[in-house]
Amino acid sequence: MKKHILIIEDEDAIAELVKFNLEKNGFECSRTDSAEAALKLFEGGASFDLILLDLMLTGMDGTDFCRIYRADKSLRQIPIIMLTARSEEADIVSGLEFGANDYITKPFSQRVLLARVRAQLRSGQESSQASSKAGAHGIEMDTEFHEARIGSKALELTANEFEILEMFVRAPGRVFSRDAIIKNLHGDGYPVTDRAVDVAIANLRKKLGNKADLIETVRGVGYRLAK
Repeated sequence: MKKHILIIEDEDAIAELVKFNLEKNGFECSRTDSAEAALKLFEGGASFDLILLDLMLTGMDGTDFCRIYRADKSLRQIPIIMLTARSEEADIVSGLEFGANDYITKPFSQRVLLARVRAQLRSGQESSQASSKAGAHGIEMDTEFHEARIGSKALELTANEFEILEMFVRAPGRVFSRDAIIKNLHGDGYPVTDRAVDVAIANLRKKLGNKADLIETVRGVGYRLAK
């Protein structure tokens, strides 16, 4: 069955080129030119496997769309790749914190975009094949419903924070380098600095509250969840 991709982009030339290349490579594509129209599609029951999202849209921008979409637990949570002309590290970190899984700056190569799309879809398929539930040290996760809890308290995590925590919870004691964390989230060759990973870890620790110390720094190597 073809994977169905939603393109949210208000520049016709870019949207049509992306749509053409993805369809040429075996994907089914739909397009809207606003975040508001995309939300109406989801509210109407439309189903997709991945979202390509322009950050700078007329009306509701991409970060607001991410925030609303990720907060609505009634919606199936799927990968979001942001497409934007903003290339500053602060913009990339902000996009990822608001719930994007990946971030590509314009102008971009169609081959790179295709590789990133395939990497996100492959990652999602691998996650679905694993058990949807995992837990360690009182942290309980359910990937099917994109939920993480400590006791009765639900954790409000971004998409990347959720995936990092899941990676740790499934392998307590294993050390993950920053490169391994980036590769797990985005695939090979993703241009995110070590600082972006450190920021994500710092934010995750804050959200874990009194369990923050469970995420240990292994100097010169990376991070791990305590055994």
